[in-house]
Amino acid sequence: MRVRRLKIHREGYKIIFAVLVMLAVVNVAGLIIWPDLHIIHYLFLAASLIFFSFIVLFFRTPARRLEPDPLLIYAPADGKIVVIEETFEKEYFKDNRLQISTFMSPFNMHSNRYPISGMISYTNYQAGKKYRARSAKSSELNERSSIVVTSDSGTEILIRQVAGAVARRIVTYSKKGEKVHQGDELGFIKFGSRVDIFLPEGTEVDVQMFEQVRASRTIIAKVL
Repeated sequence: MRVRRLKIHREGYKIIFAVLVMLAVVNVAGLIIWPDLHIIHYLFLAASLIFFSFIVLFFRTPARRLEPDPLLIYAPADGKIVVIEETFEKEYFKDNRLQISTFMSPFNMHSNRYPISGMISYTNYQAGKKYRARSAKSSELNERSSIVVTSDSGTEILIRQVAGAVARRIVTYSKKGEKVHQGDELGFIKFGSRVDIFLPEGTEVDVQMFEQVRASRTIIAKVL
């Protein structure tokens, strides 16, 4: 039986190392302060191993290859669908669009992927507040990064990374004028967050509310 090696995202290297050092210091301090309380040492060690395992798993980045299809729109993130609605997109399109939002809990993989192939025609980062990622106003008021990809057929899709209440940094690799491919990584959000995509009105949706989706695996819509 083939065992897959756990791949860690580069955004996690410094954090994982810092957590490892912190936990080592805490456990050594416990040995010094309570040298005879072995049960305390075991509890500290068990809690440290659980917490460290969570941090390592948070920064996992599984390889997900796909055969690009210009007629399909894939999920840009792992998580749960929390919004499927027509809305007025104020930042770029300034007209009505179909919004599909995916909420990522701290237990989801947090690498974000391009839902379509095309040329990046717009990027914009905005600092903001820390509303819960499930909140409707988080898309407009929280820290966020917006990317517009124009497909070869001319279809424009806006992808918006939105920080949540516990997210501390949005990382976006997209650059205006860059050619990108469906399934490639567009960025990473550190801890709880969401990813919105804005599609043309009338787009055929292939997911339902509260459905669990996976980046570059779940087809969420079809291009008009």
